[in-house]
Amino acid sequence: MQNTSSARKRIANMAFSKIYPLLLAKVQKKGRTQEELHEVIKWLTGFDNKKLAQLIKDEVTYETFFSQAKLNPKAHLITGVICGYRIEEIEDDLTRQVRYLDKLADELAKGKKMEKILRS
Repeated sequence: MQNTSSARKRIANMAFSKIYPLLLAKVQKKGRTQEELHEVIKWLTGFDNKKLAQLIKDEVTYETFFSQAKLNPKAHLITGVICGYRIEEIEDDLTRQVRYLDKLADELAKGKKMEKILRS
């Protein structure tokens, strides 16, 4: 996936605080918990609950969110299709990281076991 400059800018400038409730609603609608979503986010980014709450409160952009993250070394194992794009083919780092998070939330909502989601 090649990202146009305008598409990348749009993604980079999205406020994580606006996306987080959507991710939470998606997983809760399928019977998963906020704690499980936080576990997935912590695995991917290294953010504990306190840091995550602060980032949401500060209304950071996705660009800031992922620039402060310590991406899990196993994140490259997140593969498959999300939003019509194969994750492993996404060239832009930020866009790929955003799609990693989307994919993990989807897997959680679909009822996958946490060990599989966390690539254990």
